Amino acid sequence: PLSSSFLNPSLSIRFASPTKSSKFEGHCFKSSTKHRPLFSSPPLEISGGGQDEGNDEESECDLVVVGCGVLGTSLCRQLVQNIQTRQQFLNIQSVVGVTGTTNNHASILESVQNTDQSSSSVAQQPSFCVKTYDEIILEKRKYKNVVFCAPPSKFDNYAEALENVMNDLWDQNAGGAFVFTSSGGVYEGNDGETVNENFPTIDPEKNPRQGRIVYAERTCIAKKGTVLRLAGLYTLDRGAHNYWLTSGKTVQGRPSAFVNLLSYDDAASACIAALVAAGRGVAVRGKTYLISDGNPTTREGICQSALKSKQYGNGKYTMPIFENDGPLGKIYDGSFS
Repeated sequence: PLSSSFLNPSLSIRFASPTKSSKFEGHCFKSSTKHRPLFSSPPLEISGGGQDEGNDEESECDLVVVGCGVLGTSLCRQLVQNIQTRQQFLNIQSVVGVTGTTNNHASILESVQNTDQSSSSVAQQPSFCVKTYDEIILEKRKYKNVVFCAPPSKFDNYAEALENVMNDLWDQNAGGAFVFTSSGGVYEGNDGETVNENFPTIDPEKNPRQGRIVYAERTCIAKKGTVLRLAGLYTLDRGAHNYWLTSGKTVQGRPSAFVNLLSYDDAASACIAALVAAGRGVAVRGKTYLISDGNPTTREGICQSALKSKQYGNGKYTMPIFENDGPLGKIYDGSFS
């Protein structure tokens, strides 16, 4: 493994397991919502990659998740409910989910706070609450760890919004990390190239839609944050496959075009890995990582996998019609991460 990697094998993050029944291995659509353990039981050992300056003491590790949608809620749920993750890897005392409005606060709280656990397990959980951004700004408090996973569609100026969060909420001297969940869509090229962290990104002036993410990345790196470029996110009922199968429309693009995927839960695991690495002194600040499940498929392939599930199969939906031309897409090489 590369010495500067933060997804070190000792973290043992368990991504989707391949199945023999799937032509495109690794993408297993299951109806069960039970989340698997994130880390193996041996103590965490991260070697190499340099050391970041920070507080080496086991201090209270508060976390703010800005953008508590599907990804942010999964991250909060994993940290609150998984005792092993907290005790062995992060000394978390409080987790705060931040949203733009109060509209979804009740459902977020219900998802994150597991009432089915024993009273002793619940007693060991860190405190969790959901606040609006306006509310948390009024507190004028900074946090050791911040994860920014709010989508660009929520802001007029995405890079400026990210910079404001870094300035207002992150304590850079506490030994934690600021993690920005970006997108692999920032890469140039659509002719079947294999891309990694060093591959060129699009010109933000020529592509304003993806350009706002590029500008946000530059802001994050300049202020010593950590950028995670995520592959296409999905759950069983969210993602490109759901739209292609249920819309009844012709899919724009060839069926053989490459698609790179990452489940929402595994994306949250990657955020945790970055926080853990930073807490253990690995130099992840100011660096960019490409996060994928390592099983590139195709547009047709992801639909084939989805049609094997109960939700889409058994005649409920059929393979959509695809166009026969268009870009070939890209293949993500996440070996560095």
